[in-house]
Amino acid sequence: MKGIRIFLVLIVFSLILLGDAASVKAQCATCASAVESNNKSGSTVTNGLNDGILYLLVAPYLIAGIAGYVWYKKYRRKNIEMNIRYEKLNLN
Repeated sequence: MKGIRIFLVLIVFSLILLGDAASVKAQCATCASAVESNNKSGSTVTNGLNDGILYLLVAPYLIAGIAGYVWYKKYRRKNIEMNIRYEKLNLN
């Protein structure tokens, strides 16, 4: 069952990554109209603006992922013997 779950997660991530990323537009309506008018006048700022917005979108997730990885590596425990009594627990 665990293997199927991992396989499905890999399929979903591969579909996301292999999707048509070139057609992604990460611009609000105001930015899109400003860029559209600049593009019609011959400016090449549109590609740089879209890339900058995508960069600002990815940066917080990247920082959170790195912090989570460092926290996991620092605080996980290995080879610790647990002395647990084998008694029934009464949780009521």
